[in-house]
Amino acid sequence: MKGNTVIIEKLNGLLAFELAAMDQYFIHSQMYDDWGLSKLFARISHEFDDEKGHATKLIERILFLEGTPNMVNRDGLEIGTDVPSMLASDLRVEYAVADALKDAIATCEAEKDFVTRDMLLVLLDDTEMDHAHWLEQQLGLIERLGLPNYLQSQM
Repeated sequence: MKGNTVIIEKLNGLLAFELAAMDQYFIHSQMYDDWGLSKLFARISHEFDDEKGHATKLIERILFLEGTPNMVNRDGLEIGTDVPSMLASDLRVEYAVADALKDAIATCEAEKDFVTRDMLLVLLDDTEMDHAHWLEQQLGLIERLGLPNYLQSQM
C-alpha cells in the first residue's frame, strides 16, 4: 500500500529515537550487570526488549507503506557514566520519544491515517505509562533514600 511520504518521514524520525533508546538501554543494562546491580540490569534489559518491539512495529509499518526504514540515524543517544546520569538520560530520551509520538499522531490525524495513529497511541501509552513513569520513580527514590541506599536495593 503506497503510503503518505510525510507519515513515512515521521515514522523514520520515530525509528531514530527508538533505535537510540534501544542502544542506550542495551549499553546501560550491560553496565548495570558489570557493576552487580542485578535488579537494574533486569529492568533495563526488559526496556531494551520493549524498545526493540517498538522499532519492529515502526519498521513493519514503514515497509507496509512502501517506505524504506532508516536504520542509520540515532536521535537522542546519551550514555551515562553513573546510575543517576544513566537513569536521567534514559528519561530524557523517553520524554523526547513521547513528544515525537504526539507530533506524529497529530500528523496521522491530519493526514487521516488512523491505522498508523492507533499503532502510535499504543507506543505512546507504553512510553509514558511504563518507561517514563518507572524512570521518574527511580530518580525520586534516589532523591528520597540517597544514592547508597538506592544502589544497595538494586543488588
